[in-house]
Amino acid sequence: MKFLFDQNLSPKLVNLLTAEYPGSIHVRTLGMRASPDPVIWAYAAANDFAIVSKDADFQQRALSLGQPPKVIWILLGNCPTSTVASLLRARHADISAFEADPTASLLALS
Repeated sequence: MKFLFDQNLSPKLVNLLTAEYPGSIHVRTLGMRASPDPVIWAYAAANDFAIVSKDADFQQRALSLGQPPKVIWILLGNCPTSTVASLLRARHADISAFEADPTASLLALS
C-alpha cells in the first residue's frame, strides 16, 4: 500500500517508511500543502494512494463516501515523527489486511 501523507504529518515519514510502504509521498511534495480536503481526496483516489492523516475530516469522508481512497486515521495526538513511523511499522499486518478488504474504507490506529 502506498500512502499519501496529509499536511498534519511530517514529510520525513516518506523516507522513514520507504522500505515498508514504497511509492508513498507527502502532500507538500506534490505542491498540495494548502489544498482543500476534496482535492487531496480526489488525487489519492485517482492515483491509488491511501490517505494517512490525523485529521478527523478524512475520517468523516471515509465513513460517508467510502473508498477509494482508503483512509488511515492516526489517533496519537502530538508526538514525535518516530512514534508515528513506529506505529505504521508495527501495524503493517493490519494495514495489509485493510488494503486487501474490498469493503473497508477506514482504519484507525493508536
